[in-house]
Amino acid sequence: MVDVSIVIPCLNEAQSLEHCISNARTALFAIHARYDLKGEIIIADNGSDDGSQAIARASGARVVDVPKRGYGAALIGGFSDAKGRYLVMGDADGSYNFLDCVPMIGQLQAGADLCMGSRFAGGIKPGAMPWKNRYIGNPLLTAILNLFFRSGIEDAHCGIRALTADAFKQLQLNSDGMEFASEMVVKASLKRLRIAEVPATLRPDLRDRPPHLRPWRDGWRHLRYMVMLSPTWTFGVPAALGMGIGALVLVAALISHLVGTGQSSPFGTSWIIVAGFSITCGHFAALMAIAMHLHGVREGYRVLRPSLRRLAGLMTLESCAVAGLALIVAAVAGLATIAYDWSSDGYAALPSVLPLVLAAVAGTIGLQTMFGGFVLAIIGGHSAAFLRADTPTIVTPDLADKPEAAKAA
Repeated sequence: MVDVSIVIPCLNEAQSLEHCISNARTALFAIHARYDLKGEIIIADNGSDDGSQAIARASGARVVDVPKRGYGAALIGGFSDAKGRYLVMGDADGSYNFLDCVPMIGQLQAGADLCMGSRFAGGIKPGAMPWKNRYIGNPLLTAILNLFFRSGIEDAHCGIRALTADAFKQLQLNSDGMEFASEMVVKASLKRLRIAEVPATLRPDLRDRPPHLRPWRDGWRHLRYMVMLSPTWTFGVPAALGMGIGALVLVAALISHLVGTGQSSPFGTSWIIVAGFSITCGHFAALMAIAMHLHGVREGYRVLRPSLRRLAGLMTLESCAVAGLALIVAAVAGLATIAYDWSSDGYAALPSVLPLVLAAVAGTIGLQTMFGGFVLAIIGGHSAAFLRADTPTIVTPDLADKPEAAKAA
């Protein structure tokens, strides 16, 4: 029976692979001595042509061929073929010490779903990490990940980590490239899995060639992935700013217009037009935020916000159609009134563009609401009701009883 599977992704790592397998075997001996668990070593080979497969087999590891190229693809292939209930990942370049995974297994046995290594807590040896990665890339990407997803971890991109086989199945990971590292943490945070963190050391790798990692390219891939999975920051915050600022300007201009002080108002024609544009863009972003959130819920890597659950009765195609149509009717009525007054005044220049902008905003938001309703219905499974009755909702953990969850919150 296998309890622990150490999975090592490999692409032409003949120079360092034997060392890594020996180190991983030492870690398995330590795990067996401490926890009485048996393990295996899996080399997830990504198409090596330097004899890495033969080295792995000769060293007692099991080779899993993963034809699909990429760091994430190799790990997913290795995890999928693993027999253990605890899964460990670590690189094949000799930069990580697999003994650091021993306390990770302890964290998993204590109830954590995912245990991350922290190089900043464990130590980074001289020459092990370029300065731009150590002082700019990793801290910045980790800060963004914690801001977007409240993961509460110190090192989001450490290459040695452990998770349970059940967590791996729940996360439904599918990134092929280096962004796989971010995907694991992001989805674990979104699904409210328990995340722990232990120190890990980083040493200079044993190869005499450049690493597969490309800092700028892979950094951008991590960043864009986090942006794509954060409807709040990608769409929600811009929506709130756009609609809030635009509404304040239009309300101030409307009050000035009604009390007859429009000529002395600081919000003239240009401000009014820009405010109308801001509101319509903000409304569109709000629709995209809801659509992105519901897509994540339907795909299984996100749980529904309670605020949306409370609005379930209104989140239907019919509600969007009725609300959109009402705004369009109001806009047409407003434009007709403006046209009548304009013709009655001999088609002279309008004293204010405010009524025209208000009507245009109402009509635009109405159309967006109607079209957005159909988009949300399609995302919801071609159903008029955007939310299903069995859609899971976020449940806040009892942090007093779960110290690991408190660290991750």
